Amino acid sequence: MTEAPLRETRFGLAPDGDGWFVLNARESRWRDWGPLGANCAFEGKRPFRQVGINLNRLLPGQPMGFYHRERHDEGFLVLAGECLLLVEGQERTLRAWDFVHCPPEANHMIVGAGDGPAVVLAVGARGRGRSGIVYPVDPLALAHGVGVERETTKPQEAYAGSPGHTRCRYRTGWLPE
Repeated sequence: MTEAPLRETRFGLAPDGDGWFVLNARESRWRDWGPLGANCAFEGKRPFRQVGINLNRLLPGQPMGFYHRERHDEGFLVLAGECLLLVEGQERTLRAWDFVHCPPEANHMIVGAGDGPAVVLAVGARGRGRSGIVYPVDPLALAHGVGVERETTKPQEAYAGSPGHTRCRYRTGWLPE
């Protein structure tokens, strides 16, 4: 297996092809999701085949997305700050070094909390075909502004009122030193 070269884009470095590589998060391409925080996925033009991985920066009240469940495992490690885990209609406080495992079909979402930014590493298995994602109606998710009014399996419906993302470079201070 050869090393994948990194190519410079307007928004940071990205792997260019198959192979192993080393990429610092501060040099990678980022996405600013506005009210949904910011993240980097470390991927190039093609997504990783087996595992999705994102480094997420959330301000208090910013969610990583909308309350949902999938057919595949997901794991979350809080690296800095404080978050709220909404899972199966329950709310749990998360702090640095708390790990969350969501097996397939577990309804969940993470929301930034506390007095400052949080950084969360998210890892999810990728399967073949459709992801099987479902956005269920949940009173707790709605109370936190991360729920849907009507259950859907279509991300474009769940995120219809969201502004989407813009590609950007890492911004100083997004990650702890």
